[in-house]
Amino acid sequence: MDKMTQDCPYPGCFFCVMKEANPSKRRTSVLKFFRELPSLDEDGQVLPISGLWNTAMAHPNDPEFIDLGIFECMSALICKGLKNRRWLSHDQNIYIPYYAAHIIGSYTMNMEEFAESAVHAGVIPPLVELLKGRLTWVEQRVAVRALGHLATYASTFPSVANHGEVLELSIQLAMSSLEIVYSHFYQQMDRRLNYHCDLLTRGMGGVEMESRKAEEWASQLQCWSLQLINCFAFKPEFLSIICKPEFLVKLPGMWGGLVNENSPAGIGLLRTICHHKLGRGHVANCPGIVEALCNIARSSDDWQYMAIDCLIWLLQDPATCHKVTDKAVPALIDLAEISTLGDHKKLGDSIVNVLQECVESPGTGRTSISSRTKEQIDELLNSRQRLKWEKNMPKEDLHIKQAAALVVKLEGNSLFSSGNISGAASKYSEALALCPMRSKKERVVLFSNRAQCHLLLQQPLTAISDATRALCLHNPLNRHAKSLWRRAQAYDMLRLAKESLLDAILFINECSQSNDPDLSLKQNKVPDYAERLVKKQMRAAWLFTEAATKHGRVSCEVEGGGNVYGQEADDSEWETASESDIGDDGRADMCNGDSELDAEER
Repeated sequence: MDKMTQDCPYPGCFFCVMKEANPSKRRTSVLKFFRELPSLDEDGQVLPISGLWNTAMAHPNDPEFIDLGIFECMSALICKGLKNRRWLSHDQNIYIPYYAAHIIGSYTMNMEEFAESAVHAGVIPPLVELLKGRLTWVEQRVAVRALGHLATYASTFPSVANHGEVLELSIQLAMSSLEIVYSHFYQQMDRRLNYHCDLLTRGMGGVEMESRKAEEWASQLQCWSLQLINCFAFKPEFLSIICKPEFLVKLPGMWGGLVNENSPAGIGLLRTICHHKLGRGHVANCPGIVEALCNIARSSDDWQYMAIDCLIWLLQDPATCHKVTDKAVPALIDLAEISTLGDHKKLGDSIVNVLQECVESPGTGRTSISSRTKEQIDELLNSRQRLKWEKNMPKEDLHIKQAAALVVKLEGNSLFSSGNISGAASKYSEALALCPMRSKKERVVLFSNRAQCHLLLQQPLTAISDATRALCLHNPLNRHAKSLWRRAQAYDMLRLAKESLLDAILFINECSQSNDPDLSLKQNKVPDYAERLVKKQMRAAWLFTEAATKHGRVSCEVEGGGNVYGQEADDSEWETASESDIGDDGRADMCNGDSELDAEER
């Protein structure tokens, strides 16, 4: 140790301390280092802190530093930065509060005993000060991350909750985070703080990389705020604070973006809220939320099951069922063919049971729902009964029904090719009534064909319904390429950019993996019409769109004007037909430029 300190110009250097081979001496030296560091004013302090930051990220479950005072040290450094602006602006000390809060968050994200040590060390008050925005949004991001980890554990949540402002601050931050980052960093290309740029890119990128990382960090700031709020939402006593209409109505739109797709974000919080009776009451009374839940439930989003859970719980609650039935039932009927979704086994059966209870329960029965909704539920229940009957039918009879469905479907194809779109849709409906329920592959095609007709007839809601049914029947779930594309177009008609974007991206992914020569991407080239739609929706669903619009900096017009998609001739796994050239109010360009995808089997 003596030799090391003689070679190093900095007495007590942390890196020299860490090279100490004797465990006892090393422990004593690390303990001394953590105690003395907050009181030192010499240059170079950021170096050991950045080293600790790397160590905490690489080994968050390592207990070595926990008992030696790392949390007390990091807490003291944050307080020093908040109180002593002269010290903060000296050398590279401006980085230290960020690193210190990040270190606290890393060491508390997995281990409850570490979180207990952190709370005992007094980390919460300085983290709350950072959460208030006493420095900048960059420090807010790591503060809300650390507080979110501390609030996750039963033993440390009360300590976080005792700071009453934490929940309100988190709600405000979730709603304003994107605008904060946009206005304070993203649009300030010539006035960005140097240390922000360095932290975002680790000194390895220019303006473009800084902007990309800023979008990612803004998403994390919002999603981590929602995660912290979610910890409070498990406790009914906090729901009255969380369930303010102005906040609830924004939750479905908080989705993390493509840069943070692993976070359940707003839908995750809504699911927690809907788990409580009090929360369900607030959600059912908030205009627009149930419609948004229906859109997420029908989507191919990774968090689809969370929206389905919300709708099921709202229908099962006698106090909210009558308020949501006419909106929730059609969405759940479209999803009734799902067999398994993630950990949800026999999800379709659960949906059917809930819908059946909805019309049979005395308190929420047929008198509280519309006649159209009753008809839809009855149709679903009849189809389930039909499936049971078909199990006892001779195979010859089933083959006859399937052959009859094929004949009617071909009649629909002929009508489609001749331009009679309404007639074709009716024939596909007739074929569906004949087609055996267990013939899922054929039913996928019929629903998808009918969805295409509804698109051409400018009926996006019905097209979404049919495309969703096709995707639920398909194996694997949500991976029927042509239904994804049709639903992407329908969502676009309704200006649902996020949903359209997700389906368009999945469509391209499915095409890249398809063995179907009509679908496979030749030379890995994305079709022009799909590329146009993705670009359009990425602009419309961009995380900063609302903030940029507010600041007068964005336009969502499509490059070159006009529609981003054209007409698509339909597919069928039953038989090949000639390419359709039906006009569609300007949407026929897709047939011309992308015939390898449009001359599909019907």
